[in-house]
Amino acid sequence: MDSSKTSGLSFTLSLKLLSTNASAGCSEKPAVSSAQTIWWRDHYNFLEEKGYKLRSRYNPDWHYLLLDARRIRDGARVLLKCIEVSRHPHEIEIGRYFCSSPLSEDPANHCVPIYDVLEVPGAEHLMIMVMPLLRNATDPYFDTVGEVIDCIHQLFEGLLFMHRHHVAHRDCMQLNILMDGSMFIDAWHPSEQYMSEDLKRAARHRTRTQSPPRYYYIDFGISRKYEASNTNPLEVPIFGGDKDVPEFKEDNFKPRNPFPTDVWYLGHAIQETFLDRYSGVEFLSGLVSDMMHTDPAQRPNMDEVFSRFQVLRQGFSQWKLRYRVAHEDDNSLFDFLVHWARRIQYIVRRIPPTHTSLS
Repeated sequence: MDSSKTSGLSFTLSLKLLSTNASAGCSEKPAVSSAQTIWWRDHYNFLEEKGYKLRSRYNPDWHYLLLDARRIRDGARVLLKCIEVSRHPHEIEIGRYFCSSPLSEDPANHCVPIYDVLEVPGAEHLMIMVMPLLRNATDPYFDTVGEVIDCIHQLFEGLLFMHRHHVAHRDCMQLNILMDGSMFIDAWHPSEQYMSEDLKRAARHRTRTQSPPRYYYIDFGISRKYEASNTNPLEVPIFGGDKDVPEFKEDNFKPRNPFPTDVWYLGHAIQETFLDRYSGVEFLSGLVSDMMHTDPAQRPNMDEVFSRFQVLRQGFSQWKLRYRVAHEDDNSLFDFLVHWARRIQYIVRRIPPTHTSLS
């Protein structure tokens, strides 16, 4: 069988395995067949010629359509995503759009950078997109109000940036929000992200206060870009990873404006990430509740969301920003004492409680 037929067969066999969990580096990994592993092996030399070196012995449980590698020229860790172009015709186009100048230089742009797009030899229907290797945005746990504020600021800023450029993400759920590894001392393993790359120990890290991460939106597979003159675009719903969108439950064949749905998705992601699992974040509840209104027409748009959030954070003193937020699994007396020891250290060392500014 020639390489193009092998590529097409392997890809077809693997379509059902694609999940956002893999891109987020979750430990729940689907079974991957030897044919899928062979696909990456068969393209090892091609990728090396293009400047990306796969691990010589990579984990066979790692997802077929998503694989980590190293960029040869500088050793940077990257993620390779194989895309069937006919199935997701807009993903590369929108990714490249946000990586073009001057958008790529805008600090409000939180769309995942696209380093390269490679044509797969012998398989015209496939492309490989090269991105930075990112990690789960919720691990490790948040420690302070200021750390939560920084995260929410970046998420609101990033979705507002997309909407102002007439792009609806349409799947900005919890698992499509990742972060860079700036707070990590050790390189982490791509699939077992709490472990070091060599799997010999837990990956060491600083806190988000000490080394603030940058948060990114990923996965533009069902995203759409509209003309600026189209102020009320209507699309037949496409279910993303979050199946709880209220307007889709009413009638999933009725065309809807995807921008209010984006607002609901992000509100629900914040609800699941913070309000359902942390104490000390109740200040978010009113805004998130409005973002998740069952009637899309009653939801604030992202300009209003970001403006309300800025007013909300203005009322926080430096002391309040250093308050502890406690995860449901991290709420012992020992954790409390460790937090206070860190808090005093940050005050003495004059480490600011937040790293995003009011705008």
